[in-house]
Amino acid sequence: MKSPNTEPENSKKKNEKKTKSMKKTNSTRPSDFIRDIIEEDLSTNKYEGRVHTRFPPEPNGYLHIGHAKSICLNFGLAADYGGFCNLRFDDTNPTKEQAEYVESIIEDVRWLGFDWEERLFFASDYYDKLYQYAVQLIKDGKAYVDSLSADEIREYRGTLTQPGRESPHRNRSVEENLNLFERMRAGEFEDGAHVLRAKIDMASGNLNLRDPVMYRILHATHHRTGDKWCIYPMYDFAHGQSDSIEGITHSICTLEFEDHRPLYDWFLDQLNIHHPQQIEFARLNLSHTVLSKRKLLQLVEEGYVKGWDDPRMPTISGLRRRGYTPEAIRNFCERIGVAKRDSIVDIALLEHCLREDLNKKAMRVMAVLRPLRVVIDNYPEDQTEELEAINNPEDVSMGTRKVPFSRVLFIEQDDFREVPPKKFFRLAPGQEVRLKHAYIIRCERVVKDEKTGEVVELHASFDPETKSGGAKAGRKVKATLHWVSSAHSLEAEVRLYDHLFLKANPDDVEEGSDFKANLNPNSLEILTSCKVEPNLAGAKPGNKYQFLRLGYFCVDSDTSDEKLVFNRTVSLYDPWAKIEKEQLSRSGAPRS
Repeated sequence: MKSPNTEPENSKKKNEKKTKSMKKTNSTRPSDFIRDIIEEDLSTNKYEGRVHTRFPPEPNGYLHIGHAKSICLNFGLAADYGGFCNLRFDDTNPTKEQAEYVESIIEDVRWLGFDWEERLFFASDYYDKLYQYAVQLIKDGKAYVDSLSADEIREYRGTLTQPGRESPHRNRSVEENLNLFERMRAGEFEDGAHVLRAKIDMASGNLNLRDPVMYRILHATHHRTGDKWCIYPMYDFAHGQSDSIEGITHSICTLEFEDHRPLYDWFLDQLNIHHPQQIEFARLNLSHTVLSKRKLLQLVEEGYVKGWDDPRMPTISGLRRRGYTPEAIRNFCERIGVAKRDSIVDIALLEHCLREDLNKKAMRVMAVLRPLRVVIDNYPEDQTEELEAINNPEDVSMGTRKVPFSRVLFIEQDDFREVPPKKFFRLAPGQEVRLKHAYIIRCERVVKDEKTGEVVELHASFDPETKSGGAKAGRKVKATLHWVSSAHSLEAEVRLYDHLFLKANPDDVEEGSDFKANLNPNSLEILTSCKVEPNLAGAKPGNKYQFLRLGYFCVDSDTSDEKLVFNRTVSLYDPWAKIEKEQLSRSGAPRS
């Protein structure tokens, strides 16, 4: 395999072009403490003026929105400074890692719009080299094989207020350590029989420096190396050395690794190899969301969601299925910036970025989620009109489409009140509304179910002089409704998604409970008898639309030739909902 830090000729040319463009664009980007560090390094010619980052996921789960922040940061820094960013899988725990996760991560990073070119690597690529580094530390008296059990190692480690104790095996000879380590590799011992530890300082105030474990025995099949190895490096040992092998200059990590930085530096200094600089930033914490792989895996395995790509999940695959765009996520990550202190970002900002993007891109269509039948009595029974409808008022280049209009229509149940409250300007007996792209209609009669009293049909009249775009279309009414022609409508299933958790902080629970106590029981509502306009025939999974007045929707992967399925990506702001809620709260009356 080609050495990762050998820069190919075509990459050098790209680097030169990036450096030139960086001078033009970097001055317009916001500054932050990471960029300040890089600017200083460039001014002193540290790392020979190179900027080389990496995104190093562990393939033990699907990526989520928090990883997106790291992806955008690492690839963004490389782009800003004419450098490179590697995609490297830190695959050091075969008991939790799967090829499925590798494939999903590759797909997610590409979907977000980033390209690592030929620089796709795995920590497992370096297992032989890492083993040699471990042998070197043993020979230098900096590492030893310990035979304490895992519980004993924890006990000997001490606490934050008490120093640790040295293992009785700490002073084994170099020869004995080399022999035992070689036999560990050869598979002579059972799991847990021995570990390889760094010999640092059991009295250190930083617990990470109290002789940390470097290798453990794991008789487990690795997703890439198979059964070649039965000892595997710990993340803290593999990570820094992998950075060094790849020629990384700035190793960007989240804040939980700040206390690990002295260990990162210690290994590199003892081995006397290329030494990247580790820099920590605050991870993303998002309201109404959990961003712990362990917790997300729990939601999947215990059936609270329907897989890693459930549209309620904060995984990138879940967001993609729900209808998020890579541009919206990248914009969100840029807006929140990078900081040194943890904080919680309101999910409303992510949704705002999404609305901004979809507003520019999404085709407008009409769909009725909870249909109420309307018969226009004075419209000819056998007549159908093709009305002109603009596809996106934000982008005229998207053109127009034809929408069929006929005597029998569907409108939303919520757009009618038999006894309208104050300020309700939608349809009611004797009240007029405009139908989008069509005519003004007036409700003349209400038909109810004889047994339940439920309103099942409206009869209306239309004013033929008020056709949208016509000479007399200017007559004003206070509400415009969306609709779908009954004879031409398509059946669809619509899945209405809401926040997965009720509280902004899902971990805010009573003693004895866990985050699952805050799961939102109404995070998914499935509507099976929705009506959509015929222009949605043949819509493909991933296609995005604005359902007029309802929100942004995406065609789900469950769609087939027999059934259209849409996910609500994000709602539109509905001022009436707030007014009605306040009125009902004051009156205590149920909605009619």
